[in-house]
Amino acid sequence: MVPEAEVARPGPTTRGSAGSNSTTFATVIALAGALAAVVAALVVALSAAQALSLLGIPDPGAFTTYGLPAVRALSDLFAALTVGSLLFSAFLVPPQSDGLLDVGGYRALRRASGFALVWACCAALLVPLTVSDTTGQPFGDVLAPADLWNATNQIELAGTWRTTTVLALIVAVGCRLALRWGWTPVLFGASLVTMMPLALTGHSSAGGSHDVATNSLILHLVSVAVWVGGLFAVLAHGLRDGAHTDLAARRFSVVATIAFVVIGISGVLNSWVRVPADELFTTTYGRLILAKAGALAVLGVFGYLQRRAALPALAADPNSRGALIRFASVEVLVFAATIGLAVGLGRTPPPAPASVPTTQEVELGYNLDGPPTVARMLFDWRFDLIFGTLAIVLAVLYLLGVRRLRARGDAWPVGRTIAWLSGCVVLLLATSSGVGRYSPAMFSVHMGAHMALSMLVPILFALGGAVTLALRALPAAGRTGAPGPREWILAAVHNPVSRLLTHPIVASVLFVGGFYALYLGGIFDTYADSHAAHVLMNVHFLLSGYLFYWVVIGIDPKPRQVQPLAKLGMVFGSLPFHAFFGIALMSMTSVMGGWFYRGLGLDWQHDLLGDQRTGGSLAWASGEVPLVVVMLALLIQWSRSDNRLAQRTDRAAERDHDAALAAHNAMFAELARRDGEVRK
Repeated sequence: MVPEAEVARPGPTTRGSAGSNSTTFATVIALAGALAAVVAALVVALSAAQALSLLGIPDPGAFTTYGLPAVRALSDLFAALTVGSLLFSAFLVPPQSDGLLDVGGYRALRRASGFALVWACCAALLVPLTVSDTTGQPFGDVLAPADLWNATNQIELAGTWRTTTVLALIVAVGCRLALRWGWTPVLFGASLVTMMPLALTGHSSAGGSHDVATNSLILHLVSVAVWVGGLFAVLAHGLRDGAHTDLAARRFSVVATIAFVVIGISGVLNSWVRVPADELFTTTYGRLILAKAGALAVLGVFGYLQRRAALPALAADPNSRGALIRFASVEVLVFAATIGLAVGLGRTPPPAPASVPTTQEVELGYNLDGPPTVARMLFDWRFDLIFGTLAIVLAVLYLLGVRRLRARGDAWPVGRTIAWLSGCVVLLLATSSGVGRYSPAMFSVHMGAHMALSMLVPILFALGGAVTLALRALPAAGRTGAPGPREWILAAVHNPVSRLLTHPIVASVLFVGGFYALYLGGIFDTYADSHAAHVLMNVHFLLSGYLFYWVVIGIDPKPRQVQPLAKLGMVFGSLPFHAFFGIALMSMTSVMGGWFYRGLGLDWQHDLLGDQRTGGSLAWASGEVPLVVVMLALLIQWSRSDNRLAQRTDRAAERDHDAALAAHNAMFAELARRDGEVRK
């Protein structure tokens, strides 16, 4: 452990001013929390009776009716404060040169710990409130521990709040223990993960187009948390006259701009699948959506004013924080009211659909027009907001990096660009074309898509060398500059976790073991109907596949060097397990997820077991193509490595006039001379 004084060195402010500014920030937090809670309760008051009537449950009492949205608003606010504080500590201000957090980063980390603790307390209180709200019993009647535990296991949303409580407590403890910068990105990621259970419940997780609604909600919630929480963190830093306020404001401005765009697009998409355009002005749900849109527009204006006034003032004088504090103080209160509106919207029943959704719409989010054909697989698209967007963003960022290199006269191999863009195209096709559309409904298509995501896309990405491109294209911070994206990438590549994950055995187990755990271990059979489970499967296959092929054929720098024979061993060692997995699928006599596939009622899907065996054959055969690509890549890399070694040897010989060869010849000449003397 490192003493606190060694981490949080005194800043330029006096004790009195620091204490006053801390009180000011605490007042802002209190006002924001009160505003969010009151707005949420008031909005619910407009629609609570309607919601209870539609659900057909008795009134649980005023404490639950108005207390639940108020506490939910506080939970959302402190979730955003946790995320934003960790974002600030990880990426908006630099650490010290020895890797310890600087004063600003350390204070933000400690604030994140407190915010996460409040978040956990709100989530814990929402467990009995949700049980009371769902069952219609008064709050006091559901507090018996045994009954509450049983009810939590039966009510999905209550169980979700229980999970959130545990995860938030873990984040709070982690923030108290961490002192070095390297842990802050991990904790930031953990805070985002803690938000995910709630993103997968509610209006967006059921009904027609729930795949679009859920994916858009995930993007929406993450962007809101980053924007709201980051703004609070920058305001707290500015009030304390913290160092690097100008840098933090500039970096946050970029983050806020991206968040603004994502929130606008995802909000429109989520509303589009929930309420018809003609009911925006005639229903409570529609009017609340318009109110949220108006609040977003106001926040956009504040952001524009920040860029026009606060950022130039800080650029001219890093101590000129007045404009930043004024705009941010008002902006955070608007954010708090918007959070209250959002909670009220979540408690308001959306308009009834014009028609009763079909079974396919309920389970998949959309209808399938018929059995899969070549034309439907190629042209019957349904864009995946997460992975389709990821494919496009990765392609654009890569091309921007290549353009930057060429603009300054540096070359970049065309083959690498082709490989990376091909990987993006395959990722897009596997998730957003007819393949992605039919994947949740047919095991064979599902397996084909996952083979592409775990085998083909990672190979192409590994050959694309995106990390090398980023290290060459991004500017270096230098000895005295604040670490930026280039330094963050280097830290990620060379940290102990990366070194562990790139161990040949670990990478191979993660790559091959995932198939056995998911399919033969019963996970897929249990969660075949879960959209969240399919998203996590795609993430796992992409990451585990990329990790494996990064070690085997990747051209990017690695935290450990793996010998060529070990790489061959990884490839040939994984083949039998992969082949056995395919054979096991083809040999099964029961249908995995059969209860789900039968429930879809697809009149053209008669032989589920045969479809599963087709998926097994795809899994068995898909290992051959990557093997050929990997072997060709290894041969080319070894050939180029030999050529580079020969060139280095030739250059060294030219510099020292073949001194090594001359010494070698002299040694043999001396041995020959001695041999001749012995014979005489």
